[in-house]
Amino acid sequence: MQSHTLSILVENHYGVLTRVAALFARRGYNIDSLAVGMTEDPDVSRMTIVVYGDDAVIEQVIKQLYKLIEVIKVVDLSKEEYVDRELALIKVAATSETRADILQIVEIFRAKVVDVGANTMMIEITGGSEKISALEKLLRPFGIKELARTGKVGLLRGPKDISKEK
Repeated sequence: MQSHTLSILVENHYGVLTRVAALFARRGYNIDSLAVGMTEDPDVSRMTIVVYGDDAVIEQVIKQLYKLIEVIKVVDLSKEEYVDRELALIKVAATSETRADILQIVEIFRAKVVDVGANTMMIEITGGSEKISALEKLLRPFGIKELARTGKVGLLRGPKDISKEK
């Protein structure tokens, strides 16, 4: 079993996300990460879904996705060279004694402070899953108050384009 990042172009219609998610649920596949947004074409949305499975399972999932009328294109990015990123917002407890330590960690990770409260700091970080998890682990001892992570998004490297891939 390995992680697969599926990039799915779909018609930008009401209910498409529900139908795609239901397809995974009916087959008992857990979605590890899901991100959806419009593309350069306002009539088309891109879903990036991370799911674990062997190649045969993923091939079956892709075949099932193509049975949905609104699905335009499905590519397993994991089989190509691609760039992926996540975004996280982490609200951490911060006292006058710990702020300097937190700022040092934030700087090392090339993250940034986006809000400061009397007893908290909110950090924004973008990068790979491992980078975000490492920052989270280092901030835990200070006391994480809230955490929000987006799902993974990704694009093929270089001139390759999902709409032109087979």
